[in-house]
Amino acid sequence: MATATEAAGRPRAKAADGVKAPSTDWARLARDGLWDNNVVFAQVLALCPLLAVTGTATNGLGLGLASTVVLVMSGFVIALLRGLITPQVRIPVFVLVIATLVTLVDLGMNAWMHDLHKVLGLFIPLIVTNCAILGRAESFASRNRVLPAAFDGLMMGLGFTLVLVALGAVREIIGFGTLFASASLLLGEGLGFLELTIIPDYRGFLLMILPPGGFLALGFLLAGKRLIDRRASARTQ
Repeated sequence: MATATEAAGRPRAKAADGVKAPSTDWARLARDGLWDNNVVFAQVLALCPLLAVTGTATNGLGLGLASTVVLVMSGFVIALLRGLITPQVRIPVFVLVIATLVTLVDLGMNAWMHDLHKVLGLFIPLIVTNCAILGRAESFASRNRVLPAAFDGLMMGLGFTLVLVALGAVREIIGFGTLFASASLLLGEGLGFLELTIIPDYRGFLLMILPPGGFLALGFLLAGKRLIDRRASARTQ
């Protein structure tokens, strides 16, 4: 079994034949997923669903949480079965596991959050083709123990969700003048106070709702991340 991850900075996680596995650097996994090795900010993956659904922050949050569930569960299952999966069939098995989990999430959302499913339902099956999920299965879950794999999936999913919500918020405010519109569909009536009108009597800006607006907003977010990293690096030198 392989003993090292291909992703940058990943700790080794080997436990076999009585050899005590080194402790997992949980803080490093969290920092990688949320910022340093973020699915979008660093790896520039999963851009298709990112641009497709971020017309509002609520849609971004819904797809981000669904993707996080799949990342955690796929990391857990693939790490659990890694000793049984041969290298020759690993990719078909990974896709089969991910497709099964996405189907469960799709059916669950349709059953318990039907109104939101009517908005996002078209995009939920596309999680199967999310290259970030398959990438984590190949580069991390298939080479590590169950708990680190699930934790890595959780952090990568939360990092992806943060970008989806941030991009959705920018596009929604500029495009509609609102924030978290229809949030009660996802979070329940008790959190309906999140639905805000940022710019009253706003007539909207169509470009930001369309895919070109998504590209523009994403470009500014990527530039902002690079600027923050550069200033943080300058302070530490």
